[in-house]
Formats: sequence, structure tokens, C-alpha cells
Amino acid sequence: MDSSGSPVRAVGRHARLEATFARRCGRTVLAHAYVEPPFRIGRTFSIDDAVYVIVVCSGPGIFGGDELIQHVHLESGARVFLTSQSALQVHPSTFAQPALLRQHYVVESDAELHCHWHPVIPFADAWLDQRFELQIAEGARLYWSDALMSGRAARGERWRFRELAHQLRLDMSGALKYQERYRLAPARSCESHLAPESSSGCGLARDPTRRWLAGDVDYLGTALVSHDNVSATHAEELQQEVDRLAGVGVRGAVDLVEAGLIVGRFMSRDGASFSHLRAASRAFALASIFNCTGPDRAVFAK
Repeated sequence: MDSSGSPVRAVGRHARLEATFARRCGRTVLAHAYVEPPFRIGRTFSIDDAVYVIVVCSGPGIFGGDELIQHVHLESGARVFLTSQSALQVHPSTFAQPALLRQHYVVESDAELHCHWHPVIPFADAWLDQRFELQIAEGARLYWSDALMSGRAARGERWRFRELAHQLRLDMSGALKYQERYRLAPARSCESHLAPESSSGCGLARDPTRRWLAGDVDYLGTALVSHDNVSATHAEELQQEVDRLAGVGVRGAVDLVEAGLIVGRFMSRDGASFSHLRAASRAFALASIFNCTGPDRAVFAK
């Protein structure tokens, strides 16, 4: 057993991160933190009344049978910007079970959370089950941006992972406002494609390279903006920003799904264009919706 009471064989494979942020004397502080390896909370930066935090996964990535859990809680008035140090690599699964990634966020009234995560990269034969749960109180504010790659495309590993299950759920004031859920099994799709025609129909429907699924893209992600300032005009202007970048190989759709909530879905064939699109969307939200300007915006938009 290690000092936390976990079996030594589980250290680095079954890990929790807990963080609570609170407002103290006019600024946001990390009031409580508990981490198990490979998690680590990097240096925090205080800018104005907000705190900027880099969440580090110091291991080589996540493997089949691993379970990484994050719980983040923002008390009323806290302003927090979270980002990852680098992309999360999902390695081939040698176990008969997936790697599990669970993240749960609670944002109290008048608190503000920004999350901008590097892409998840599933290697060939990887198996991942990831779930993100966001609980936002009335009067809270949120910016969320996640991303997924088709694999190590430069090495010829486009859509060669075993299986990837994904769920993103947003609850606001106790009511479900947005849920995104899918399961991709491209390896099975390839097997079905090689099988007799009578057994291939179901498998082909799972092929991510089909035109009405991912097509020829290798990067995709979702952005959520929840703020009392959000309007249909903001959604239209952000869509125009996406359309302006269409010439460099990106596609996307933005919609005001209800008062105060924007959802954007973005896709791209290459990483540079995808990163540029995400950065432009984030900068737009910071300036036009969150009214974050000057040096603060330059830091938070990175």
C-alpha cells in the first residue's frame, strides 16, 4: 500500500484529482487540492481576480484498465481558467477493458469556469471511455472546449483505435441543457467491411470516414458558452468567424440552442488550422461575451 492507502500496483493507473476554488479577499485561490499520480496541478497564475491553472498528467498517457478521475468545484465568485499541459495519449489496450476518463465540474452561482483542453489522441488498438459532467448553477458562467484526433494520422493511424465512447453533459440549474454522446468502433467497421455483404450493414454505419460522419477530417471538437450576455448575434458572429476560416480547411456550425447558451462543433483536416479555429473562437468569446480585454485576454486566450 502507498501513503494514500492504494495498492502499489494501482499507483499511476487509478488516480484522482480534487480541486476546490474559492474567492478570498477579492481574488480567486486554490482552497483545496488533492492529487494522486500521474496527476499534478502545475503552477497557478493569479491574473486580476482570476486564477490560471495547468493540469498535468505526468505519465506517458492512459492505458486499458486505467481510471483517471477529476472533480473540480468552484465556489461562488471564483473565476478559474483550466488547461492541460499537452495532448492526452491513449495507448493500445492489452486488457479486456477500456481506459476510463471521468471529469466532473460543479460551478456555483456567480462563479466562472473556462476549460480549454488539448486533443485526445487514440493510438491504434486503443480503447477509451470518457465522460464529462458539467453542473452549472443559475448565474454561473462557462466556456468549454474539448478536442479529439482521429489518431496519429502522420503514422497512418487514422481511425484505427479499437473503440471510443464519449459523453459530454451540461446541466444548468438542475436541468439537462446539452448532451453529446457517441460511440465509435472503426476497427469493427473495417472488419464488417471485409465480411460478406449480408453482415456488413451495421458495421459500415460505424465508419467515421463516411461523408456524413467525419469524412476526411482528423480533428474535431465541441465548444460551449454559457453566459447571461450570450445572444443570437454572438452566435451569428462566431459562425461568420468559422466561415471566414473555411478556406484553410476547417468546418463548423454554431447555434444559440437557448437563451444564454451557445454550442459550436468544429472539424478540420490538419492540426494547425484546427488550433487556429479554436483559438479564434476562444478569443471572440473572451472579448465579446466575457468582456475580458487587455493583457488578461492575451494570457487566457493561449
